[in-house]
Amino acid sequence: MTSITQGSTNVYADLEFPDSEQMLLKALLAEKISQIIQRRHLTQTEAASILGIPQSKLSLILRGQFRGVSELKMLECLNRLGRDVQIIVKKAPRTKPQGSISVVFA
Repeated sequence: MTSITQGSTNVYADLEFPDSEQMLLKALLAEKISQIIQRRHLTQTEAASILGIPQSKLSLILRGQFRGVSELKMLECLNRLGRDVQIIVKKAPRTKPQGSISVVFA
């Protein structure tokens, strides 16, 4: 018999990646970059030119292979695609031993 286990909201944590929060953050940023590129009907070559990165690197990002790409670079890509990025740092709830990272798209 097959058992099913309910996962969390972070597949990288479920797979026990040591950098699971960073990987989820990058995945969310990559998804947004992809959505904007699709909405603007850009080719990867056109988008890469706007982003200032090689098309091959953009292709990797859009396929979820973003280990060598920093979060800052992905935020810069969003800027180049006409998005403002705000970073808000606030105190974590007392019930949590450490803070967390989340992304909200407006």
